[in-house]
Amino acid sequence: MNHKMKKLASYYKPYLGLFVADLFFAILGAAITLAIPLIVRYITGNVITLEPSQAMEKILRLGILMVVLVLVECFCNYFITNYGHMMGAKIEYDMRAEIFGHYQKLSFSFFDNQKVGQLMSRITSDLFDISELLHHGPEDLVISIIKIIGSFVILLCIDVKLTLIAFVFIPMMLVYAAYFNKKMKRAFKRNRARIADINSQIEDNLSGIRVVKSFANEGEEMDKFQEGNLGFLSAKKSSYAYMAGYHSGLGALTTMITIAVLVFGAMLITKGQVNVTDLITFLLYINTFTDPVKKLITLTEQFQNGYTGYERFLEMMAIRPDIVDEPDAAELKDVKGDITFEDVSFHYEDNDQQVLSHINLKVEAGSYMALVGSSGAGKSTLCSLIPRFYEVSGGSVKVDGVDIRRVKLKSLRDHIGIVQQDVYLFVGTIADNIRYGKPDATMEEIVEAAKNANAHEFIMSFPDGYDTDIGQRGVKLSGGQKQRLSIARVFLKNPPILIFDEATSALDNESEKVVQESLEVLARNRTTFVIAHRLSTIKNAQKILVLTEKGIEEAGSHRELLAQGGVYAHLYQMQFAD
Repeated sequence: MNHKMKKLASYYKPYLGLFVADLFFAILGAAITLAIPLIVRYITGNVITLEPSQAMEKILRLGILMVVLVLVECFCNYFITNYGHMMGAKIEYDMRAEIFGHYQKLSFSFFDNQKVGQLMSRITSDLFDISELLHHGPEDLVISIIKIIGSFVILLCIDVKLTLIAFVFIPMMLVYAAYFNKKMKRAFKRNRARIADINSQIEDNLSGIRVVKSFANEGEEMDKFQEGNLGFLSAKKSSYAYMAGYHSGLGALTTMITIAVLVFGAMLITKGQVNVTDLITFLLYINTFTDPVKKLITLTEQFQNGYTGYERFLEMMAIRPDIVDEPDAAELKDVKGDITFEDVSFHYEDNDQQVLSHINLKVEAGSYMALVGSSGAGKSTLCSLIPRFYEVSGGSVKVDGVDIRRVKLKSLRDHIGIVQQDVYLFVGTIADNIRYGKPDATMEEIVEAAKNANAHEFIMSFPDGYDTDIGQRGVKLSGGQKQRLSIARVFLKNPPILIFDEATSALDNESEKVVQESLEVLARNRTTFVIAHRLSTIKNAQKILVLTEKGIEEAGSHRELLAQGGVYAHLYQMQFAD
């Protein structure tokens, strides 16, 4: 707990000035609240007994003083609400930047097991609760303690019996509130989990809306959503029931204090033990000490809310990226592009089944290597090990004779270009998406890359050319167009090592020809790995590897493998039998 709280407190550091000012005005405001009933008591007890002219003058003076105090209190409350919240928002901003930066560092294996909606809620609603706690927590605590102790001391000085009658209700209020609070905390935690579920469901539905509509399954989706939404509603229902019990009960107890003080005070007045002035003062103070009690209780609720959010934040920050630079990692420079796999084995984290076992492979710089084989034989996995998207379970992958674990991740990936089957395009224009390959590229370079990728013509056919907005994930473009944009990205990046992961398998024949041409241009003088479904696309590869469950089963050129009459020949005949 201690370490966590220390870390939490460290977020105040950049805003220390603001934090101190916030507390100062909180204390000042609380002091004024305590002072005003004392002035009222002085007027009703002393001033009205003076002769009229003197009394009028004093009353006016004290009236003006009270108005000034109220204006000062008004400013204090304005400052606390405005700048205090701003401080909370700035801390929230810092934490959000921290967690987003952390997401960027985590590796593929983390995202393989996570829902985007859940990750989103950690970055939005959780952090909001934390910032509310960091702003309200300290200031509410200070105000409450000052008001409760202050009013208790002042009232004791006025009349001990009445004070004890008033304060006898406080422990009852605390016990009552604590009971309901515990219930509310549990309910709020459930709400949290439910809203994260709903978020991930919405994200899932909207990302796949085209599939939903193509199956006309809007009804099914509504039913699925209905279930999650109802779960949220029932979680809310119980939390509101507890909330209602909490507020109504505390309201009743506050009124009971007023009644008790009034009844006992009136009795004591008739006996001449208390005067009317003191009774009025007591009634004025009742809110001053019951409000902070409510505030303290709200604070525990806020603390629980914010703290569970904070624990979820820490949980996420504690996940170590499993692929990081070693302390003495070097920059990868002047890459030729020799790649060797030495006795490489791999299995996914949560699965002991080997995807690759004891693979040995040497690829000369500038050569064109194709991988074929049934799906599930580990072709994509093999290629994912080169940029270290996943870490090898055994053996090592080397670039130019250097183990890739000894080089900086960024410099390794800067030298590798990947064209995948599933092209991801970002929201923005065509130029923005090509520029992703080299963020500081000039427009000339972008156009050059597009020409090399056979994309310039279709881009210029749009009215806005390179400034065409492509819609979310590029829905306005055809498969072949998207693919050519992703190739243009890689042309712009200009890396010595290339990986084509079934880059043309989703395209029609005509698009495939165009894309294939641009891929061939791109592959010149670079070390190239091609994962292919269609064997027609790899006839010119210098070397073809046939991967099966047993590892690399065959290797050779197209001609040699056909002559062998093994797995490759069988695959080839199946594809071209018609």
